[in-house]
Amino acid sequence: MVLKAFLAEDSQEIRDTLIEAMQAVASVKFVGEAKSEKAARAWLSANDGDWDLAIVDLFLDEGSGFGVLRECQTRLPRQKVVVLTGHNQDRVLAHCRVLGADAVFDKSEGVEKLVAFCKAHVSGLDSMKAPLGRISDIAQVATVLACPTRPTSTRRLIFTPPDHYS
Repeated sequence: MVLKAFLAEDSQEIRDTLIEAMQAVASVKFVGEAKSEKAARAWLSANDGDWDLAIVDLFLDEGSGFGVLRECQTRLPRQKVVVLTGHNQDRVLAHCRVLGADAVFDKSEGVEKLVAFCKAHVSGLDSMKAPLGRISDIAQVATVLACPTRPTSTRRLIFTPPDHYS
């Protein structure tokens, strides 16, 4: 499986480099990108369920990554949002978590960790798509999809039974 990713980053050079590198080593296909908060929010709103991973920089041409994180608060449980930034003050990084970031990575030394995160996310999505054999399996998947680390107001559970239960 390939992750469908969206990137909010103001620097064209960083966007190009990151897209090329991530597509080469992490089974990621970028389906959208933006360099401003407004453009990022518009893309995410228009493509609500059409992405698996959003990578967000905090400093954008216009606006900030914080607004993009707010836009993602109503995302589906299978969708992950990470912050990739050069800013490393604890207070700012904690605010990213409060706004719903699944992880925060440093641009200068966290790209390898981002790749590992992507690979783990692909693995998790693959296991979610496996056919379910028993009712207990359905309960386990529902528990995972509810994502207890997110605030209750942002949880959204969608379950479509596999064909073999029909």
